Amino acid sequence: MDSGHGGVRTALIVGAGVAGLAAATALARAGWRVEVVEANPARETTGWGLSLTGPALRALAELDLADACLAEGHGMSVITHVNVRGEPTDRVELPRLLGARRPAMVGIARPALHRVLYAAAERSGALVRHGLTVAALEQGAASVRVRLSDATERQATLVVGADGLRSSVRGLLGLRASPGYHGQMVWRALVPRPSWATGIHQFAGTVDTAGLVPLSASQAYVFLTENGVAHDVLPEAELAPRLARLLEPFPGRVRELVPLVAARRAVVRRPVRTHVLRGAWSRGSGVVIGDAAHAPAPQMASGAALAIEDGLVLAQELDRHESVGAGLAAFTSRRAQRCRTLVETSMTIADLERAQRHDEAYPLVNACHRLMAEPA
Repeated sequence: MDSGHGGVRTALIVGAGVAGLAAATALARAGWRVEVVEANPARETTGWGLSLTGPALRALAELDLADACLAEGHGMSVITHVNVRGEPTDRVELPRLLGARRPAMVGIARPALHRVLYAAAERSGALVRHGLTVAALEQGAASVRVRLSDATERQATLVVGADGLRSSVRGLLGLRASPGYHGQMVWRALVPRPSWATGIHQFAGTVDTAGLVPLSASQAYVFLTENGVAHDVLPEAELAPRLARLLEPFPGRVRELVPLVAARRAVVRRPVRTHVLRGAWSRGSGVVIGDAAHAPAPQMASGAALAIEDGLVLAQELDRHESVGAGLAAFTSRRAQRCRTLVETSMTIADLERAQRHDEAYPLVNACHRLMAEPA
């Protein structure tokens, strides 16, 4: 990859997740020559599902991908909050950013979203290579020399670190972050979708919080936020029976989810860790996006939205400015406050959940979704 060959600007993106593939599509469509390197040797991705909120769908529509995601997932527009007695107490009508006749958000399986984003990046001309990551960076006056893990080198106009919470690119650029653990572990299990689950349901418990997110006509995923636990790893064989036990104290509709979870062979359990970069997100011709720059708690279901927006806005600002440096500065200026607000609000909601102050969390969720509906 030669910087500036034939007048074409070149981008090396590290990470083929949501942020990386969105950026690859947006940059390639803007005329950049794009290469993506991904440490995972396989093309497939792991995980059960996620929510694409209105801002995510709006950004995907800019990339002509919203319809594909709606077709792959389950459209919905309401979050129903249920109290510790199993009674619905709060209903959040989410902003419909694609118009009144279309859903406000979509629940989608991670592999399905990955297929949509991967295909779009390749159609746009981006080249994706697996089993590779960045080993070293050397900044030049107008480009970056990159040594990859296979000892090959690239010369690029731009390097984008879309390599997640533990970003290696962030460290190589000299940008420092300190992701914090919040005493919560989030569990997820894929289950058959109950007929009543047409939108997101969140259930307050006396200790933990549970919920259900539809992913398709036939599937949904159960989630549980376990409060006040150490950041540890459990044997895989213990996960399904333990999640079923954690769900047993919940009343009402959660009870019918217990046997569905107990029958699962695969359950995931992950720590809630957050951070947001203060100050610069870039140095020279390198920048970090997505979770490498800002990782919210899952309570706002907006991590994917921020990641997709990042990819789109990065391409827009680079297209508007003569130099990469000016474009990156404008990108950070446009994104920093929005992302910081989302991360900090998600952390506050997580704190309220841990304190069992759910009635205070619900209005905050609603207000933050309204704020996120504003232009990115």
